[in-house]
Amino acid sequence: MRPNSLILAAILYTVACSSRALSHVPSLLPRAGSLEQVTDFGDNPTNVGMYIYVPNNLATNPGIVVAIHYCTGTAEAYYTGSPYAELAEQYGFVVIYPESPYEGTCWDVSSQSTLTHNGGGNSNSIANMVTWAISQYNADASKVFVTGSSSGAMMTNVMAATYPELFAAGTVYSGVSAGCFYSNTNQEDGWNSTCAQGQVVTSPQNWASVARAMYPGYNGTRPRMQIYHGSTDATLYPQNYYETCKQWAGVFGYNYDSPQQVEQNTPETNYATTIWGDYLQGIFATGVGHTVPIRGDDDMSWFGFA
Repeated sequence: MRPNSLILAAILYTVACSSRALSHVPSLLPRAGSLEQVTDFGDNPTNVGMYIYVPNNLATNPGIVVAIHYCTGTAEAYYTGSPYAELAEQYGFVVIYPESPYEGTCWDVSSQSTLTHNGGGNSNSIANMVTWAISQYNADASKVFVTGSSSGAMMTNVMAATYPELFAAGTVYSGVSAGCFYSNTNQEDGWNSTCAQGQVVTSPQNWASVARAMYPGYNGTRPRMQIYHGSTDATLYPQNYYETCKQWAGVFGYNYDSPQQVEQNTPETNYATTIWGDYLQGIFATGVGHTVPIRGDDDMSWFGFA
């Protein structure tokens, strides 16, 4: 073999070895079209699981929807049981599905850490997922939204209060107001029966001060909020609907007792939609228990995709 042949053989051998090595390097980003776990999204103080759905039809500068599961749920369960992945294919946004780290998989909506901006609680971990996804997918930071059911709805209110700068809008399916589950023992995932049973009743101004205290000094834009609740909810009593609407009415400076309009049988029979202004709507579902079914198309409208 001539010297130049030896050089060529060495080059070909090196390329072949490099190819085999690269075949074992995992993809830096989750695959499109399936639910994938992300383990390195930055600081994760409470070990919250991050799962993500990237659509095959990913938009340029996509939006992001954070979809937060209920107690006993998982990221996988909310992925399969909610319409957001299917809607992501239609509208091209990324869906983040956080997963609670606790037994029973309720969210921490009670400790001081999670009820504080950058306080090191569950809310902090979820916020870091959002900032990671914005960077990785060159997402439109003005099109980031949060939603959830039951415990996930509680966390939706908490995220809107603790990280208002991240979200343009939120939709809450059968939750409680941000801070209602507060525990002075700093228990991370404790149940608050007094709140759940609708016995925590106060003024819009007091509720607003609770929300604002979660991010002291913040004077920027806050997410538009849409609140769903059922009239026969025996888990999180219906009074929590009124208290949640009071909270956001107070935050936005609306007169809770004088909404702009009330639309009966909207968006469907036995639902009533109360509109306080551009930033707040409440939808009370007569005859519906825990939880109000997700209305994906209406969510898309509220988020501005449709």
